[in-house]
Amino acid sequence: MTPATLALRYAAFAAVATAVNLAAQHASLAVYRGTLGLLAAIGVGTVAGLATKYLLDKRWIFADAARGLGPHARRFGLYTATGVFTTLIFWGTELAFHAAFGTALMRDLGAVIGLAVGYVLKYRLDRRFVFTGEAPA
Repeated sequence: MTPATLALRYAAFAAVATAVNLAAQHASLAVYRGTLGLLAAIGVGTVAGLATKYLLDKRWIFADAARGLGPHARRFGLYTATGVFTTLIFWGTELAFHAAFGTALMRDLGAVIGLAVGYVLKYRLDRRFVFTGEAPA
């Protein structure tokens, strides 16, 4: 795969995962708007986006052939671990936009910016630590 194809594919998958994340957030907020509604929605969206992005990256970005529950679970664990720092970037940006502007549109813009920055870093971390071509230990 050429670098341009890889970049376009990765960007498209990041956009899909971002859309899934935001849709899950909005669905969560439609169900619960209580005191912790926004934080719960961000958590729900994060899980939905993470699972979506993992499945797309595993197959179409890194061509990971690992099969079976054990290797898959270990790989997903590593994938999740590399996402901790990038998730903090995403959450921080989304919450900062929410605090600064107070509208759903600007909160979503903050989420998109935070996710975009996070996904660039996440690709580098995943290539180095998760999808190395070897079975995870």
